[in-house]
Amino acid sequence: MPATAARYLYLARHGEASADESELTDAGRRQATLLGERLSGTPLAAVHHGPLPRAAQTARLVCDQLDDVPLEESKPAGDYIPYVPRREELPPASADAMLARLALFPAEEREGGPALAQAALARFTGPVDGDVPRHELVVTHNFLIGWLVRDALDAPNWRWLGLNHGNAALTVIRYAPDRPASVLFHNDMGHLPEDLRWTGFPPELRA
Repeated sequence: MPATAARYLYLARHGEASADESELTDAGRRQATLLGERLSGTPLAAVHHGPLPRAAQTARLVCDQLDDVPLEESKPAGDYIPYVPRREELPPASADAMLARLALFPAEEREGGPALAQAALARFTGPVDGDVPRHELVVTHNFLIGWLVRDALDAPNWRWLGLNHGNAALTVIRYAPDRPASVLFHNDMGHLPEDLRWTGFPPELRA
């Protein structure tokens, strides 16, 4: 049997974006730089990012703090609805609200998302071939991080809903051979000062 080694998957949401999402705000650029500084001692083999400007710019600013780590655009690392649940899958008390929220997203994101979500699982999860552990960063969006964390925990497909992540927060999942995936930490904002935490969330959710 071919040898396999652990994969360490680092997941980061993009920095705070402008209102039209065409670029990062000043706060978003600071968040991305601080994320890069935190990861500067990590043996990353690659930094992947989604195609939208806010993810691409965040990834470039992170890479500015790293030593010659390849930067790769990846469509499966983009922003989309990874799974559209059926009503009967959802908790009865919240099913209508959840489905109404998902219906607000463009049809392209809802219809094309599940195939991209499966491609993301195939590309970014599980142990790697060989005997050398691999460390990779994916700079992406809230929904995909929730989808990958849900998968690591063997939670139902719909449970990506409600897993929220701060801008430039860090999640790390370990995929070791012959073991269940381990979420080493989730939504960690320890590299960000208080004024840069929880951007994009209501003030009452600041912590």
